[in-house]
Amino acid sequence: MDPRHHAGYLRLCEAVLTTPGDTAGALRTAIEARAASLSGRAPDADALDAPLGTYVDKVAQHAYRVVDEDIEALKRAGHSESAIYEITLAASLGAAAARFELATKALDHLE
Repeated sequence: MDPRHHAGYLRLCEAVLTTPGDTAGALRTAIEARAASLSGRAPDADALDAPLGTYVDKVAQHAYRVVDEDIEALKRAGHSESAIYEITLAASLGAAAARFELATKALDHLE
């Protein structure tokens, strides 16, 4: 990764995973790891309990399939709208980061 972009990427990861929020940083980190493992990063993440795990898996693999019922299931499980936003960001970050890592490795093999 270009050093100019790496610093920004690290700030993004820190903001999504470690800053105070409605969800614990440890949970957001676990969500990021789960989504990344579904998107190509070497698996090192445990499954998450439903409905959270079901939602994270869907965001990581088929985000376009997320529907209102998925959000409502998280609300019924006690997650606030702010928490759902944080969960979505962490899952999206994990999926995107893993795909970027795979693409970078593929490009390295071309050189």
